[in-house]
Amino acid sequence: MASASVESARRPPGRQLLAAVAASGSAAHPYPASEPLLKGPDAARNLADVIHFLCTLHGRYPGVIDHAAARVVAPDARAWLAQASYAFAGERAYLARLAVAAGPVPSTPGGGDSDAAVLGQRHAIEMLAQSERSGCAVGAAMAVILDWTAIRRPLDVAARRFGVEAPGFAAAGDIGALADSFASAAPIQRALLFGAEQILVQHMGLWDLLEARQLARAAF
Repeated sequence: MASASVESARRPPGRQLLAAVAASGSAAHPYPASEPLLKGPDAARNLADVIHFLCTLHGRYPGVIDHAAARVVAPDARAWLAQASYAFAGERAYLARLAVAAGPVPSTPGGGDSDAAVLGQRHAIEMLAQSERSGCAVGAAMAVILDWTAIRRPLDVAARRFGVEAPGFAAAGDIGALADSFASAAPIQRALLFGAEQILVQHMGLWDLLEARQLARAAF
């Protein structure tokens, strides 16, 4: 076990970052690709729920990437964050269009607790994005962009259902290579991976919450 941990630590930070997103990001959660969300008889309500909760988590400006951009001085990272911030502004606008088309948040038993939970998640990611620990905010921003590819899949299904045109989206640049060059020192590498992993924890928690809400509506 210890040798596996040492081997993992020796891997370049970019590879560790990409591996974390693959293993612990939204693509690893069953709900975003589930039949109740994408194709079931209550899919419209379930998709609306996803949209509105993602709006709460990532639909406000400034967001994770914008906060990170205000705290980074390394030229390559600043250039990437500027590009990513511009791209994600389009995603916020997309979320807003989807929210209008989807209608109100579905009535769900225990809705007050759900609202409190997602607000707590939003606070947690804002704290990560505003961390003074060098590398943490950059890692958080990278994880948002990398994980958004999986998050876009149910959003694009919702767009087709609700008649909204889906804009193009692609993770900007070679994020793995950028992580390698930015996190050349061990403390920055640890902070970058911590920030990224904590974003993934919040995203997985959101999918858990949305799945629980779907089950609560189905049982009501």
